[in-house]
Order: sequence, then structure tokens, then C-alpha cells
Amino acid sequence: MSISTPGGPERRPNVVSTGKKPAAGRPAAGAKPGSTGAKAGSGKPTGTRPGAGGKGRKPIAPVKVSQGRSWGPIALFVAVGVLAVAIIGYGAWATFQGAKPWEDRADAIEGIVNYREKDKDLVAGGNHKTGPITYTVLPPVAGPHNAAWQNCMGDVYPAQIANEHAVHSLEHGTVWITYRPDLPADQVTKLAEKVRGKEKLMLSPFEGLDKPISLQAWGYQLKVDNADDGRIDEFIKTLKVNASVEGPTALCSQGITATGTTPRDDAPQMPQG
Repeated sequence: MSISTPGGPERRPNVVSTGKKPAAGRPAAGAKPGSTGAKAGSGKPTGTRPGAGGKGRKPIAPVKVSQGRSWGPIALFVAVGVLAVAIIGYGAWATFQGAKPWEDRADAIEGIVNYREKDKDLVAGGNHKTGPITYTVLPPVAGPHNAAWQNCMGDVYPAQIANEHAVHSLEHGTVWITYRPDLPADQVTKLAEKVRGKEKLMLSPFEGLDKPISLQAWGYQLKVDNADDGRIDEFIKTLKVNASVEGPTALCSQGITATGTTPRDDAPQMPQG
């Protein structure tokens, strides 16, 4: 027989609590499906124990490995910086040096003798004489001289030349390099390479030098021990043309090309200037 309930057969009968706890894994009466008894939105699981089956284990923070500083790029950067500063500094120094008057640069060359200060009468210039002339400074750096100059277009003379012609070349702004005849051949070659084919320069041996090499410009002299001395190039750079008392247009061509210590008074008179 059927039992009718108030509200019709579709109404579910009331469940009478027995006071017993629901079986494990089953929701309690009246609980919403999917509810585990935790507060909604808490995100914290219930009923789990740390280490049980690997679930709920607290995540382990990764260990940070401290790496040492990479010094290679830093050292390279520092080296490049130091080099750049050095280059800029040298450029500034060279510019400053180049801006100084040539007389100051000449006096700064170690060992140079400035006869312009020691004997102003000696360097007066323009005093032409015939015949042999006695010079108090050897090789001569200034003073009376022959009316004809020695050719100074980078000429390399194999034998001694006349002082009287050589001094006239100095007056025109030439640097005259002389060396002892016993100077080793490789040293002579180095000197010749500095001179050959270059206007306002000439080279010749000279008897009786107290130093292996002696350089002359009008009113200046520098003596050195070997052809590798850096002061040779500095002397040439500073005094060639600058030391002229007749200006930069004074000729070096059309001069005497013969060797020998006797001046040639019969040589054609060379144009001045």
C-alpha cells in the first residue's frame, strides 16, 4: 500500500538525525556538494598531513648560488680607458710643444749648444770671404763663408767637404750632419737614410771629431754617440729651415757638389736668396 505524504508524492520525506557522524568521505547532511568543510576561498586544504603521500608539502625555496664578479671585462674597460687618456694627453702635450717657438724647442734638446747666445757676432751672417777660413768651432756652425754654398738637396758626400761652402749652406737653413770616418758602416747607412734626397740636409765625414756624430745648424750644434739617438731627428725637425738667416726660400740647389777641404773661389757666383 502507498503512503501519502503532505504535499504529494513528489515531496521528499524529512530525514531524522540519528546523532551519528557521517561515514568518512561522505558529506554531512545538508552540506553542499563539493564542500570539504573548509571556508570558501581560503585555499587551505583540510584533512591533510604534511608528508602524507607527498601532498600538501611546503614548497622549497630555490637556493641562490652566489657567483663571483667577472673581472675580465672590467679590466679590459679600465685598460682601454687608461690608453685613451694617455693618447689624449700625449696629443695635448704634442700640440702644446708644437705651439712653442722653435727657439724654445731647440733649447729643450738635451746636449744642444746654442752659439747664438754664446757668440752673437759669430752668427751675424752675410759675411762672404775668399780663400781658407779659420773657424774656432769645429765643425763650424756659423761665421764668414765662401760666396758659393755646398749643394744641400739631401746630398750624401763620401768624403770631407770644404767648411767654407758648408757654412754658407747652414746660413740657408740646412742641417749638416758629420761623422767620424771610423764610424761603423751600418751607422753611416742609418744617417744616410735620414738625409738622402731631402732638401736642406747634407751628410759628410769629418776628421778629428771628439764624438762619433756631430750635427750643425746655423748657430747650433749637437754631438751624439750613435745614429740611433732620437735627438738627431728632433734636431732636424726643429732646426731645418727654421735656423736660416735668409728665409725659407734660400736655395740649396745649384751649389758645389765636389768634395775636398779647399774652397773653390773660381766657382761661378751663385744667386743670393
